Amino acid sequence: MLNRKNAEDITKIKAREFLISMTPLKLFTIVVGILWVIFVDILILNVFASASPYFLISAGLHVLLTKVAIVIYYNQSVLIRRVDISDPIIATQEKIARLKSSTLWVARLLFLQLPLWTTFYLNDALLKSGNVVFYAIQAITTISFTFLAIWLFLNIKYENKEKKWFRLIFTGKEWSPLIKSMELLNQLNDYTATDTKEKTR
Repeated sequence: MLNRKNAEDITKIKAREFLISMTPLKLFTIVVGILWVIFVDILILNVFASASPYFLISAGLHVLLTKVAIVIYYNQSVLIRRVDISDPIIATQEKIARLKSSTLWVARLLFLQLPLWTTFYLNDALLKSGNVVFYAIQAITTISFTFLAIWLFLNIKYENKEKKWFRLIFTGKEWSPLIKSMELLNQLNDYTATDTKEKTR
């Protein structure tokens, strides 16, 4: 029992360390996101009277989605701090599952911004003076980015974690520690369940 308790504590400590390693990047993202949102908000207010509707709509939606992402990142950092090695395994797994789900959701929301980067610079003068080539390039670019954004929004799911495009997007400090902590706790849970079954025989 003592060995099992020690194994559980060590595993929980390692899992928590993996999660804590994500905190600096999340805090950095929050700070940069807040500064960016302030800049864009000030820009929108300063040019509101003279800016084109394309810019105002694109920038407005962009900053709105960014604000939602900042709130999600903040909630994630709070959730990470609440992970306690004294909690039961299931409780810790639930918190990690919430982190995983919110990480996928924030990626979905941020990818929805893709088409906005193809429309913010448009204005009436540019559209009136444009030729067939300009219209074709603009239409192809906007439609392609819109399709990609919708496709990613619909397909960014944990079930696709083994696919190449998913692994290309979700890698590094924001994803790998989360998966490692999940794997550690799953192994610990399996070990505990197996040990319990053997004792009941």
